[in-house]
Amino acid sequence: MDIIYSSKFAREYKKLPKNIKTLAEEQEKIFRKDPFDSRLKTHKLNGKLTGFLSFSIAYKYRIIFELTKDKKTVYFHSVGDHDIYQ
Repeated sequence: MDIIYSSKFAREYKKLPKNIKTLAEEQEKIFRKDPFDSRLKTHKLNGKLTGFLSFSIAYKYRIIFELTKDKKTVYFHSVGDHDIYQ
């Protein structure tokens, strides 16, 4: 699976606390094996984010992503706390 990181994602990721970055890397390893692993709490988003999905890094932090139809490529669009949904 290929993951493409948007420039917005990269900017937001740089601002995360170091411990959250470490957790994000661990969660990404799980994600690469199975994006719907129950440990990630992956779910579809609604409203203005319909068509996107999100998974949990830690209780407060999330990654918003988009999965291509062939499920071979994933776009990471945003990372942060619940404010990224707005």
